[in-house]
Amino acid sequence: MKPIRIGTRGSPLALAQTHETRGRLARAHALSEDAFEIVVIKTSGDLIQDRALAEAGGKGLFTKEIDAAMLRAEIDIAIHSSKDLPTLLPDGICIAGFLPREDVRDALISAKSTSIAGLPRGGSLGTASLRRQAQVKRLRPDLQVGLLRGNVETRLTKAERGEIDATLLAYAGLKRLGLAHRATALLEIDEFLPAVGQGAIGITARPDDEHALAALAPILHAATGEALACERAFLAVLDGSCKTPIAGHARIENGVLQFRGAVYRVDGSEAFEVASSGRPDEAARLGAQAGEDLLTRLPKGVLAA
Repeated sequence: MKPIRIGTRGSPLALAQTHETRGRLARAHALSEDAFEIVVIKTSGDLIQDRALAEAGGKGLFTKEIDAAMLRAEIDIAIHSSKDLPTLLPDGICIAGFLPREDVRDALISAKSTSIAGLPRGGSLGTASLRRQAQVKRLRPDLQVGLLRGNVETRLTKAERGEIDATLLAYAGLKRLGLAHRATALLEIDEFLPAVGQGAIGITARPDDEHALAALAPILHAATGEALACERAFLAVLDGSCKTPIAGHARIENGVLQFRGAVYRVDGSEAFEVASSGRPDEAARLGAQAGEDLLTRLPKGVLAA
């Protein structure tokens, strides 16, 4: 089998996700992991630590340089946290599929409380996510929610040392890094809807690269692909950027795809929700329909330009 070059960001979580993918490929094809070369690519999103991504250009900051390397044929596939993937990919790049999804819940990390409700009045919570900010403010308008960038370890340490009262991280990322034990509490989906794509590793490739696509086929997870097709279609209709707090989660239960989505005002003062269900093979249509339904009900100005 011809060697496959795997592009990735260099953060500990990105590398953990890439090693997981490489291990699955090696086992699927009965090859040494060395048959799959890892190519680390520094992205704009990794370099910007002093402001929210929404102010610097949004989700594409984590994919732009990786996409460019793929279009130059310097890599064959690329590994992404699915919630970082823009709704529109460049011409010449496609989503090949997804690995089986991890736990989608958000985790609270705090030395002060085992719940958001129990945090000190007027306390501080750090996050780089507008979705998490809006949902926290909806539950606790008194909290001081500020920007917290940096890798997972940096954010964990700030909360554990009490430099801030709490932070929120994707539980899937903690599990993949072997840090699940450092989660103070898990926030249930019914009360704290996750980001579109949360917990899923997405793999991109060139649509005409038959070799790479064939190599990936045995490790891709169909049910995760259907759930993500629904969530991403919902996001695409809303033109979801990092400037609008949007949440969405699809899952398949007893052969039925169940979807919930929401848009929030940044200050958490209002939430606009939608739910739908149907056949998994109609996932993209269901997600788009949910997005259209929500669009008709959103007050002017809720969706940031």
